[in-house]
Amino acid sequence: MTPENAKLLLGYMQDAGRDLEGRLPISKHHPRGRNPFAHVATCVKRKFGSSYKDIDDSLLENVIEYIDQLVENPR
Repeated sequence: MTPENAKLLLGYMQDAGRDLEGRLPISKHHPRGRNPFAHVATCVKRKFGSSYKDIDDSLLENVIEYIDQLVENPR
């Protein structure tokens, strides 16, 4: 991913993390609460197979749509 797109995507992921604060379901694996920023990054990495910086530029819109889904349906 180009540095410009990586910066854009990072900002989008941070906004999503802020939107998810206090909205993620309680988990026994996170007794002190879940980190919404880490949640977004982990979900993106799991779905696309690599860190957001290493995703191909052609998938940028797909990643943004996926992040929107995460915000709409916290899990």
